Amino acid sequence: MSSNAKSLTKEVQNISFIEKIKPHAELIAASLSGVLIVSGWLFDKYGNGADSIVAYLLAFVIGGFAKAKEGIEATYENKELNVEMLMIFAAVGSAIIGYWTEGAVLIFIFAVSGALETYTMNKSHKEISSLMELQPEEALLISNGYEKKVPVSELLVGDQILIKPGERVPSDGMIIKGQTNIDEAAITGESMPVSKGEQEEVFAGTVNMTGSITVQVTKASDDTLFQKIIQLVQSAQSEKSPSQLFIERFEGTYVKVVLLVVIAMIFLPYFLLGWSWHESFYRAMILLVVASPCALVASIMPATLSAISNGARHGILVKGGVHLENLSHLEAIAFDKTGTLTKGKPEVTEVIVKDGLEKENLIWKAASIESHSNHPLAQAIVKYAKQTVSKELFHPDSLEDVTGWGVKAEMNGDQWKIGKAAFVGKENVDKFADGKAKDLASLGNTLVFIEINGELSAMIAMKDVVREETKVAIDHLKKQGIQTVMLTGDSEKTARAIATESHVDEFFAECLPEEKVDQLKQLKDKYKTVAMVGDGINDAPALAIANVGIAMGEGTDVALETADIVLMKNDLPKISEAIRLSQRMNKIIKQNVIFSITVIMLLIASNFFQMLDLPYGVIGHEGSTILVILNSLRLLK
Repeated sequence: MSSNAKSLTKEVQNISFIEKIKPHAELIAASLSGVLIVSGWLFDKYGNGADSIVAYLLAFVIGGFAKAKEGIEATYENKELNVEMLMIFAAVGSAIIGYWTEGAVLIFIFAVSGALETYTMNKSHKEISSLMELQPEEALLISNGYEKKVPVSELLVGDQILIKPGERVPSDGMIIKGQTNIDEAAITGESMPVSKGEQEEVFAGTVNMTGSITVQVTKASDDTLFQKIIQLVQSAQSEKSPSQLFIERFEGTYVKVVLLVVIAMIFLPYFLLGWSWHESFYRAMILLVVASPCALVASIMPATLSAISNGARHGILVKGGVHLENLSHLEAIAFDKTGTLTKGKPEVTEVIVKDGLEKENLIWKAASIESHSNHPLAQAIVKYAKQTVSKELFHPDSLEDVTGWGVKAEMNGDQWKIGKAAFVGKENVDKFADGKAKDLASLGNTLVFIEINGELSAMIAMKDVVREETKVAIDHLKKQGIQTVMLTGDSEKTARAIATESHVDEFFAECLPEEKVDQLKQLKDKYKTVAMVGDGINDAPALAIANVGIAMGEGTDVALETADIVLMKNDLPKISEAIRLSQRMNKIIKQNVIFSITVIMLLIASNFFQMLDLPYGVIGHEGSTILVILNSLRLLK
């Protein structure tokens, strides 16, 4: 190897080493500062005063550099004094009156608390980094029968890609060939693999486990669900909660007041209480240390970031601390019906066939006719047939679509009609199966009738069925004292049936998008803090006006962008989980604030009555900051 190559390799290794230690730089600086403090104390104890001062000075510089830089830059940018500046003044003041050890310990503990706060931030950023690493950089593109590796960023909508077993899916798409099991834990948090076949969606970042599949790309690389998750988490970290904003506004005024009181403390006790100059200055420096609101400032942000990271890890994406904070104040939640409380697609719930006809054979023939239609009801019949009949569907001899009514077909000389009640005769429908149609309709079913050679032969009931987890989710919310409301554009009859089945407290039927907004406004007047849960474009206005908008992860892009919180797995019970996380976060923030204010008041009082020495003031104040941050880190679990 040439000397140039060796030099380049060494340079790359050095850069790699620097990148590895960079996230831990503050902790390393704090540790080194601690070692220098011990060295300074030993030098002082064994009679080498000059060396001890050098060690303490190095401890000041190394331990305090990061926070001092942060404080000076923030003061310059905002034209406002901050906590970091108070710490610099306190440490310098301690050194001026000869308390080198105490000043250095102050810097050391302040550096440790800063390192812990940075750890919380890094932990939160790590959630994003680990997500980013899950998306492949290359994909196997199929072009003109050949395979070639291309960067994922170059994939276009409509491209076909091959994904082999064990590989990660590089882009959102639809399977057009093959069948496999997909591990979707990265997207949904669900550990069990999902079986997927042709015409089913796959998402970037998920893992193809068993079979080779050919996928047609449906979204550009920067528009995938995976990228939306990353963007949501990133935006959440930059948005501050009302509590955090209040503390930040309070901090500037508080620092000014503390500095004025410290100046007064230097002079007033000397003239009014007969203290010595040394005692007055000493007590003023202790006040400067103990009155600094470090713990108070650190009470909120670490807790908020920890809670957001926790939620992201469990499929609850929160766009900012303000929304997470609001969740614990919810008094009512409004739900869209279709795709939220229900699956969003009709399913066959019952098939009634005239006596003498074979049910399986009739369904097979009806599905063969309906397979030529894209109507959701027709597709539900086809899906049901594929699940219950083992024979392949076939093409009828002739087919005619009667718009608004149904379809006519001819098969082996038989004349078929499939459609609504009026298409086959209302009187025949009322008499069929002892009037069962009326009962099924009252339960929210949509009915399709089959007539063969002019005789009503079968009735298929279909319904947009309530999700299995809906009842559990609604019951959990009720236990938390939250009113549940359903808003739907469906008829009164269907809405009533779904409301009863899903256990919601009340419902409003036949709502247009603007009427959903009006209902939300009325709910806000009545309950103050209200959330809206939806998945469609028509839900976006209501999601925007609610105090907290919650979108289903499989919903439309508009709903995802408008909402404040996204449930990645369409898992409604996660709402209750998110509320509990919000309550935990607010409880821990409250604990932190009360604890930090109590400690500050006790230390200030002890100092005024000359009961507190500087070393104990430093330990009490900075120790409380560390405890507050450690308390916040509990939210990561």
